[in-house]
Amino acid sequence: MTGSMTAARPVTARTTRLHALDGLRLVCALGVAGYHYSVSWRLDGVRLPEYHLPTASHVLIYGFLGVEMFFLISGFVIGMSAFDRTLRQFAAARIARLYPAFWACVVLTATVVTLWPVSTGVPVSGVPTVRETLVNLTMLAEPAGVRLVDTVYWTLWAELRFYLLFALLVMWGLTYRRVAGFATVWLVAAGAGPLLPDWTGPVVMPDFAPYFAIGVALCLMRRFGPTPWLWGLVAGGWLLVLPRMAARVAELRPGFEVPAAPALVIITLAVAALTAIALGATDHWNVRSLATAGALTYPFYLLHQRIGYTVLRGAREGTELPAWLLLSATIALLLGVAWLVHRFVERPLAPRLRSFVAG
Repeated sequence: MTGSMTAARPVTARTTRLHALDGLRLVCALGVAGYHYSVSWRLDGVRLPEYHLPTASHVLIYGFLGVEMFFLISGFVIGMSAFDRTLRQFAAARIARLYPAFWACVVLTATVVTLWPVSTGVPVSGVPTVRETLVNLTMLAEPAGVRLVDTVYWTLWAELRFYLLFALLVMWGLTYRRVAGFATVWLVAAGAGPLLPDWTGPVVMPDFAPYFAIGVALCLMRRFGPTPWLWGLVAGGWLLVLPRMAARVAELRPGFEVPAAPALVIITLAVAALTAIALGATDHWNVRSLATAGALTYPFYLLHQRIGYTVLRGAREGTELPAWLLLSATIALLLGVAWLVHRFVERPLAPRLRSFVAG
């Protein structure tokens, strides 16, 4: 790995906030919410989603791709934020970013589903016990074998595993060659997933590693400039993603046929958009509202599913409003709640938690 395949030092010191990335985050979260509200459950507890949204459900089903896009963005953002930090600083930043909003959202969700449980036509039901709620607050309920308060939390366990892998790099010392080498080895392992022992699955994460690795490669492009090695990582990750995406679409069972082609196009456009952001195409964007959108994304994602189901079912039973209006109003409501979590939990608590962990 020599010559044009390497980069010795950063070629850019761009530190401005990437507003385009904030906007992309919110688009991902809204896409996931659109999928959950319009496809993955039955609004009235009986009829398939297509009955209520005969056209929109065929489009909104592709909102499930928001999760994969989150992983792309995470690879990029974690790489960008980890350089020039010690292991303790890296851990403090991640803990402060993840836990305050998560604690608030777990408590809010557990309270709502306990007081107003929805048990019919939903992919997740049941009232969490106090013990389950407390274990969920650690963000380690899934590896502990404890039921999740909300099944959207499964993505956080994937994120945490990525953070732990990257933390090993931070402890070793981040350089272009080490980070690019890490992404290369991870992609090769993901491609060889079926040939590896079963115990490697939770570490290699073959279904999601390509997304993280693409994001890491794009982070290096932004910091050090594009090289053939990095372009190869992006292209290799994208090629690994395509068959996995087709398989993901085939697993969907919404009651109607779901073509794989739109999903392949959407994920390709997502990689292209993040590449453009990494290369500075959107650096001139200075839209403060997008920063707010980025801040709302995480709490909105954590709150939207089970609380949204409760709100939608109650509104459906109490009104004759059309489904599209109920969905829109529920999204607006939960964006408002997400802002409250951000304003009154994240903003005051995150800096204190970061200072405490960083010492």
